[in-house]
Amino acid sequence: MSWITSQEQSWSVIALSASSILLGGLPTLRKGLVALRTFALNINFLMTIAVIGACAIGEWPEAAVVVFLFAVAELIEAYSLDRARNAVRALMEMSPEIASVKQLDGSWKQMPAADVPVGSVVRVRPGERLALDGVVVAGASAVNQAPITGESVPVEKAEGDQVFAGTINEAGVLEFRTTGGRDQTTLARIIRTVQEAQTVRAPTQRFVDRFARVYTPIVCVLALLVAIVPWLAFHQPLMPWLYKSLVLLVIACPCALVISTPVTVVSGLAAAARHGILIKGGAYLEEGRKLNTLALDKTGTITEGRPKLTDVVPMSGRSSDEVLRIAASLDAGSEHPIARAVIEAWNGDLLAVGKFKSITGRGVDGLINGEEHFVGNHRLAEERKVCSPAVEAELTRLEAQGKTAIVVASERARRVLGVLAVADTPRETSVEALRDLHALGVRTVMLSGDNPKTAEAIAKAVGIDDARGNLLPEDKIAAIDELIAARGAGRVGMAGDGVNDAPALAKADIGFAMGAAGTDVALETADVALMRDDLRAVPEFVRLSRRTSAILKQNITVSLAAKGVFFGLALMGLATLWMAVLADMGATLVVVANGLRILRDGAASRRALLRRRRARF
Repeated sequence: MSWITSQEQSWSVIALSASSILLGGLPTLRKGLVALRTFALNINFLMTIAVIGACAIGEWPEAAVVVFLFAVAELIEAYSLDRARNAVRALMEMSPEIASVKQLDGSWKQMPAADVPVGSVVRVRPGERLALDGVVVAGASAVNQAPITGESVPVEKAEGDQVFAGTINEAGVLEFRTTGGRDQTTLARIIRTVQEAQTVRAPTQRFVDRFARVYTPIVCVLALLVAIVPWLAFHQPLMPWLYKSLVLLVIACPCALVISTPVTVVSGLAAAARHGILIKGGAYLEEGRKLNTLALDKTGTITEGRPKLTDVVPMSGRSSDEVLRIAASLDAGSEHPIARAVIEAWNGDLLAVGKFKSITGRGVDGLINGEEHFVGNHRLAEERKVCSPAVEAELTRLEAQGKTAIVVASERARRVLGVLAVADTPRETSVEALRDLHALGVRTVMLSGDNPKTAEAIAKAVGIDDARGNLLPEDKIAAIDELIAARGAGRVGMAGDGVNDAPALAKADIGFAMGAAGTDVALETADVALMRDDLRAVPEFVRLSRRTSAILKQNITVSLAAKGVFFGLALMGLATLWMAVLADMGATLVVVANGLRILRDGAASRRALLRRRRARF
């Protein structure tokens, strides 16, 4: 109407403009007035000053267009943030609301998952999602665990196996006994972890916030000087320079700069969760790009974690069965994987053991028939002074084959009754993961409680740069301290099972807990929880971190460049208020779309990875 009539200050134009401002910008104006009273220099403050100033100098149509464009920008910004958060919110929808629960009379009843008591038996048919965590009690099937662990191939499940809420039963009917309520499932913990991670600000995000707090007041002062200095010092007309100062205020809005970081970080956290990688905060997501050294536990991280007994070498006139029986009886009180291997190899009855004691990082001892015996590693045998030349030669022979050798000895007689050897094979995925890490410039170091020769043999087989053996938990902490001291500008990571290696995980700059699905301790102790026992998730994390960091830098550059260009145009009198808002909105859209690209890139790379793994399978 103002364009047709060329009367921008007619009552009809003013009335329509005022109506438009009130209808489209009342929430912004209310927030702006509150900010004005408290002198909080936020976007609402800047927009309110700009709109009031435009109206004061008679630029009513400009004020109306500014309000309209700002309302559209806020709408698009809210939608874009929702897009990033929806990727996290989608996790909540993976777990069904209803479960089929077995009743006392053997019938099945549909119940809300939230009301199912712990210990109930739940049935899930082919194609259905599991509503709760549990342990299979009947049936066998293949379960797609990709929503939890990121695994590309369905995992076979049978009686005694653990299953997770949100996973998909693909074949037969399964019955499982629940191990927790709906809010205690692994999926629920994943959701809480990702949501909490959004509150831990990345370094770039903290920098942007600090920058905006300093930048905005400086530009406000500059805009004030632009308005009054030409008028007072050079007797220039007030209105044109006041208009330029209002344009500067709108351009000063750090909207694109501030919004770019949370959108990018949330997108990165969500993309990682899709790959079965839980990152405890934006700080770790961004710091991962600096990882230049990774320390790794051996058992269960590089190897399968399921060692098997390979050799029994009797000594001191004892038989193989006698030696194995004594070892199995002592190991019955231990949960160590090597102890489990010895017990599984012995199928007979066990001897009574008194005064059982576990010796951290070395072995176990106890009384059998009133006589003290111990089962332990090479280090314990040397400490107890039972290593004769014959025993030493046997230990050296077995360790040279990459096996873990342990001794069974009588403490009173000071003699070794036999030597056992177990072997733990490296995971097939470890070689590929370590190759990827080396390609990314990450040095790898094995920290193992096993003997040095076995550690070196495993390290050589998988391609690890440095192997250190005979390490107790405190030795691993000292090794991490040494690596941190030599890291330079990089970061040191530690990958372990999240329980035995908790001190070392906490000491490292970034702790990676392997196989964290269903493990509360792993989720609590590590900075990054890898939901599956697959070391390839670590290079995936590093690549995601580097991509996220690159996008954050791109967004900051775009935001500041747009500001710089329009500052120049405003000072030359070539920028208008509506152009300034449109430019700010355009920059916001660019940085938001760039941030959301992580989700699309992550989905594309995930599909490519799935195709490769399925082809190999």
